[in-house]
Amino acid sequence: MTGFTEALIYIIQTLGSLYLLIVLLRFILQLVRADFYNPLSQFTVKATQPLLKPLRRIIPGFGGLDLASLALAILVQLLLMVIIVALAGANPAAVGLQLLVWTMIAVTSLFLKIFFFAMIISVILSWVAPGSYNPGAQLVNQICEPLLAPFRKLIPSLGGLDISPIFAFIALNLLDRFVIGNLAAMTGMPSILSPFI
Repeated sequence: MTGFTEALIYIIQTLGSLYLLIVLLRFILQLVRADFYNPLSQFTVKATQPLLKPLRRIIPGFGGLDLASLALAILVQLLLMVIIVALAGANPAAVGLQLLVWTMIAVTSLFLKIFFFAMIISVILSWVAPGSYNPGAQLVNQICEPLLAPFRKLIPSLGGLDISPIFAFIALNLLDRFVIGNLAAMTGMPSILSPFI
């Protein structure tokens, strides 16, 4: 691979992953019932609306889940992987079904990472600006709450200290390392696609 090809792959991965993050964030915001009047929520809606609008005609929501945005995330990830595999000199048609499996693994990995980093931000904000009314802080807390709620039921608060994020971090890391990592290795995901997981 030439330096130009590597640079092109890097640019495509970076910009594509950024858009993929916004699309998956829209799915998560609807999943956790976040405030869609929040300015950051409005940004995700406006950024994803052009591609989601036609998909919504084909894929309706189900049980409060925005299946169209999930399908768009899978399609964007698949397109990114096809482009990168082709730029790396391989034939995407030769790996066919494996690309779809790698796509599912990568989307699931990003899904877990969104929750992981949202929790890191939430923990930092709880130290620096507890009870902040900043739109970003409120959105992060809305994303984290459904994940932390089951742990808060099992683990009581220790004198005002909430240690439930520690157990949520452990659970997310276990899933990422031992499920996602092993699935990627078992399916033979090439190293050129490893930045996606």
